[in-house]
Amino acid sequence: MKIIRSGEHRPHGAPRAIGCAIVTVSDTRRAHDDGSGARAHEMLEHAGHEVLQRAWVRDEIPAIRKAVRALLKRADVDVVLVTGGTGVAPRDVTPEALAPLFTRELPGFGELFRAKSVAQIGAAAWLSRASAGVAAGRLLVMLPGSTPAVELALESLLPPELAHAVRLLGRFQP
Repeated sequence: MKIIRSGEHRPHGAPRAIGCAIVTVSDTRRAHDDGSGARAHEMLEHAGHEVLQRAWVRDEIPAIRKAVRALLKRADVDVVLVTGGTGVAPRDVTPEALAPLFTRELPGFGELFRAKSVAQIGAAAWLSRASAGVAAGRLLVMLPGSTPAVELALESLLPPELAHAVRLLGRFQP
């Protein structure tokens, strides 16, 4: 658990830092050149959350599923954020890899993400398959791999409701 020190802030409405994991899905990006993953890490920690682990996997269903399943088994992980592989290109298989892990889909996330994306990328927003759901009692969020898309989600969509969602999933002790 992250200890909140003087000058740091606690996530809105959270009794502790929310434990986050980030998975970057890419055939080419790794730790040294993963701008979107690095930006997600920075923004989550700035919001008072704790990034517990980052991982990089190729655009392959077994690799994506294996990495996310491992993170969902960690007791300290409340949220898994996956970036990349959510488009319509043949190698974009993140939704297919993770759909079997969902116990509940949260279609409103993807709908709202696409609606807000129109301001950034215009009509191309409908090509995104960004989504979210509940998997193993945790929040699982899939985002495009572009840095502006990650910033959009972590500036306006996740922060206002992240602590509330984690609380509803029973991740905070009463």
